[in-house]
Amino acid sequence: MPCRANILITELFDTELIGEGALPSYEHAHRHLVQANCEAVPHRATVYAQLVESRRMWSWNKLFPIRVETSRGEQVIIPPLELERCPGAPSVCDIQLNQVSPADFTILSDVLPMFSVDFSKQVSSSAACHSRQFEPLVSGQAQVVLSWWDIEMDREGKIKCTMAPFWAHSNPEELQWRDHWMQCVYFLPQEEPVVQGSALCLVAHHDDYCVWYSLQKTSPEKNGRVHPVRPVCDCQAHLLWNRPRFGEINDRNRTDQYIQALRTVLKPDSVCLCVSDGSLLSMLAHHLGAEQVLAIFKANHLEDKINIIEKRPELLTPADLEGKKVSLLLGEPFFTTSLLPWHNLYFWYVRTAVDQHLGPGAVVMPQAASLHVVVVEFRDLWRIRSPCGDCEGFDVHIMDDMIKRALDFRESKEAEPHPLWEYPCHSLSEPQQILTFDFRQPVPLQPVHAEGTIELRRPGKSHGAVLWMEYHLTPDSTVSTGLLKPAEDKGDCCWNPHCKQAVYFFHTTLDPIVPLGGPQTVTYTVEFHPDTGDITMDFTLSDALD
Repeated sequence: MPCRANILITELFDTELIGEGALPSYEHAHRHLVQANCEAVPHRATVYAQLVESRRMWSWNKLFPIRVETSRGEQVIIPPLELERCPGAPSVCDIQLNQVSPADFTILSDVLPMFSVDFSKQVSSSAACHSRQFEPLVSGQAQVVLSWWDIEMDREGKIKCTMAPFWAHSNPEELQWRDHWMQCVYFLPQEEPVVQGSALCLVAHHDDYCVWYSLQKTSPEKNGRVHPVRPVCDCQAHLLWNRPRFGEINDRNRTDQYIQALRTVLKPDSVCLCVSDGSLLSMLAHHLGAEQVLAIFKANHLEDKINIIEKRPELLTPADLEGKKVSLLLGEPFFTTSLLPWHNLYFWYVRTAVDQHLGPGAVVMPQAASLHVVVVEFRDLWRIRSPCGDCEGFDVHIMDDMIKRALDFRESKEAEPHPLWEYPCHSLSEPQQILTFDFRQPVPLQPVHAEGTIELRRPGKSHGAVLWMEYHLTPDSTVSTGLLKPAEDKGDCCWNPHCKQAVYFFHTTLDPIVPLGGPQTVTYTVEFHPDTGDITMDFTLSDALD
């Protein structure tokens, strides 16, 4: 540069504000690239926080005790002490906070402005802490800090962009939907009781890339307690399980389904082999009376009751099973490497690999799975695939065309995972089962093909098809990773909050200029490829019934 600039225009922010390197980038720019007191756009950012109690959100970070009624009375599976003491994963939990029901949390504090960054002045990326004294609005258990930011684009603060959730927004009717910038959920290292009206200090700590929070009796400036290093997981569980997985394991209704299913298939002489990553099924089987349980992970100090096998399934030998045949093969199924719903069909491949170790009449749970689909209209999620056209007076059709060509190369024919509890939609069709997988039999050698038609029963824009798996534990018990109940009259969908569903976008209806109404049916072709475990698909909108 021939001279220092007097205007600095950037977009360096993420949901946490500083997670994409905003602080060191601004620090470098002020030192080497811009004049003192330059005009920065945006001009200033402010980070806000609110302390809450929330069993639902706390269940994403801690493991709750599990109570199991057995023939020996009630047994309680207690989380290990190292997990109880662990502060949790260091990464921020970013979600669409507006989709969390107000009934799922209790507000303990007012909204507190924690710290601001003036981008027109010298910025420091050094670690720092900022405290705010407050009096709890009600008594309760301080567990979670909700946080968001706003930016003022100009010096006068006339043009403002805010990430505030609806209850903290100055004008909720004008709330804008965003998916790149959302809201943050931070978990306190340990839950702490708070008393209404008894003053406390909420402290925001940050280094050059991360933010974390602590709750203290007095400000760190007064007592010298500063936490320069952010808390990190030391129990390993938060490295194995992500937050939705913690919520899934803590879901009492789901656990009860597995317990009831186990009661119907377990016998006193059952030899169980459990195949799922970080699953509690082996412990449940042990407490419910299985003679022998074999698993592939370290269980809750029950190594003398549950044999751990650290081998790939296809490498198992009779010696690993102590010469016994497996009478009950168990799986949720859940595997940490799964992205799309059908990736957990890896369980079927494990079942095939251990076929020789299954005894006569061996039971497999779940006994089968099925792939389901429904056509939906999204309230907002369609925007991530919609062309921009003219934006604020700028013609960006060139970018639209470039993105479309890239998608048409491959991705336009693929589904992508999304946690749909965060993205409201309503169904335009009835849910439909399109493929089944019989776990009682090995994986077939030939592809499994299905095609058919989905009739649209409600008016609206068909933005895409949502696909999910259902696992049939027994003939009378099914666990859904997608829709949890039939859609209401208006078609509003209730999705499993612990799983991501697969979304296949219809590119023909994502263009804003396409009129409402139109197609009456959707035809589909779906194929399961046993050589790769993948599922390919194609959906076509049709104007009339055949």
